[in-house]
Amino acid sequence: MRTMTRACGAVWLVAALMAVACGGGPAEEAPATAAPASEPSADATPAAPMPAEAAAGLLNPNLAGEEEMAALPGMTPALASAIVAERPFLTMTDVDASLAGTLTDEAAREALYAHLFVPLNLNAASEEEILLVPGVGDRMAHEFEEYRPYVAMAQFRREIGKYVDDDEVARLEQYVFVPVGLNTASDEEILGIPGVGERMLHEFKEYRPYTDIAQFRREIGKYVDEGEVARLERFVTVD
Repeated sequence: MRTMTRACGAVWLVAALMAVACGGGPAEEAPATAAPASEPSADATPAAPMPAEAAAGLLNPNLAGEEEMAALPGMTPALASAIVAERPFLTMTDVDASLAGTLTDEAAREALYAHLFVPLNLNAASEEEILLVPGVGDRMAHEFEEYRPYVAMAQFRREIGKYVDDDEVARLEQYVFVPVGLNTASDEEILGIPGVGERMLHEFKEYRPYTDIAQFRREIGKYVDEGEVARLERFVTVD
C-alpha cells in the first residue's frame, strides 16, 4: 500500500512538472539542453558552414551557365556574363583577379568560392591558388604541397586524411585533381575531366600512344579551339 502511495505521488509530481512546463516556467531551461548539441561546432574549423553548402555541388566557371552563376552569393547577371566572356580560366587565381575589381571584399569572394571554383592541379598549383580554397590556411596549404607529386586522388585522400576527417577530405577533394596519363588513363578517369563526354573520350583514346603534349594539342585541336585545348591540357600528362 505504501508502495502504491509513492507511485501515485511520483505520477502526480511528473504531471505537475509537465503542467508547469506547458505554462512557460521551465521553458527558459531549453537553451541549456540545446547548448551541448551546438558545442561541437565551436570546435570545428571556421569555414565549416561554407563547405556544407558547397557539398551539394561546386560549379566550374569554365562550364557553368550564366543563370547558374548569377544565382550564387555575391553574383549578378552582369558579372556572370563577364565571366563567360573571359573564359576559359586556366587557374583559380585568374578568376580571383577578374572578380577582385567587382567583389573587393575577400570574405565575399571566399563565400562565393564555396560554390564556384576552377579545380586546381595538386602537382602544379601555386600556394596562392591553394589558399583560395575556402577554409584552407597556411598550414593546410603546406600539407597539400608536402606530398607532391601525387599519382592519384587516393594518395590525396590518404595523406590529407591524417589531418582532417573524412567529410572534410571529401569537401577538399571537390577543389583539386591529379592529371591523368593520356596513354594509360581508364575511361572513367578521362570522363572525370570536367567537360569531357563520350565523344571527347573517343578522341582522347583515338590518338594513343601520345609521344608528347604537342601531339595532344595538335590532335585535340581538330575538335575544339585553342582556349579549350589549353583548359583540357591541365588535366592530362604524357606518361
